[in-house]
Amino acid sequence: MLTKELPLHIAKAAQAGWLYVPSLLGGARNRQHFDKVNTYCEFIGYPRSGHSLIGALLNAHPNIAVAHELAAMRYAYLGFSREQIFYLILRNARRAAREGEVLGGYVYNVPNQWQGRISDLRVIGDKEGYGTTLRLRLSDRYLERLRSVVRAKVRFVHVVRNPYDVVSTRARRVRRFAKNPMLCIQDFFSLCDTVADFRQTLESDEIFELRHESFVRDPKKHLVNLCGFLGVEASDEYQRDCGSIVFETPHRSRHAGPIKWDGTMIDLVSEEAKRFPFLDGYSFED
Repeated sequence: MLTKELPLHIAKAAQAGWLYVPSLLGGARNRQHFDKVNTYCEFIGYPRSGHSLIGALLNAHPNIAVAHELAAMRYAYLGFSREQIFYLILRNARRAAREGEVLGGYVYNVPNQWQGRISDLRVIGDKEGYGTTLRLRLSDRYLERLRSVVRAKVRFVHVVRNPYDVVSTRARRVRRFAKNPMLCIQDFFSLCDTVADFRQTLESDEIFELRHESFVRDPKKHLVNLCGFLGVEASDEYQRDCGSIVFETPHRSRHAGPIKWDGTMIDLVSEEAKRFPFLDGYSFED
């Protein structure tokens, strides 16, 4: 990973600057909510892999607040304090709940649970897997600064999905990838390289790996394990209500276009995937 200073640092600081004073005031007003936070949760990985679903379900837990793509790691890098960042996360999580957790065209509003509200906050975090992965690629200082600012255990959630579905969904959402599927494939495996390198720097208890397809088939089981990893319990009611909004089967977007998968592209993804143990077992046919 690169350790050079980022050329966009000043520009990003200017973009974030207008939030500095409001977050300073909001952090002071909400400081009492943050006293018991002992775990900070960050997502890593790839766009269109199922992060939004997992983040929304965690945000429905009474002891967890998870923002939707806040870029909290960036704010830590820019000098925002623990209370400022936690306030921005809480504000973002509440806004997502008010808007019904409509993310990426899907509705993730969990009935009867705590989206937009908290009770005895213990875990706080940010669902921004793609942006976090890019920052980890650019500079070690992002993570160094985050660890020093949040003053809590930092835990990572890595959601994995069939690479053919990830590439297909991204191509449907991003025009340049639809025009050039090979570019989309290259970008995906570039992210895999970054994740693989980063995983080697972590202890086993610092990262939770989750397959989207397995989660969809048995959300209650995986929610119990994920909540345990973050240090909280998943009540029977929480498991039931979260499970009620999960599709019964994973969506195989590889068959929905716009990519017309030919043998060359299928074989390329298959060969590249062999380099990554976390993609083991995935195929175009499965």
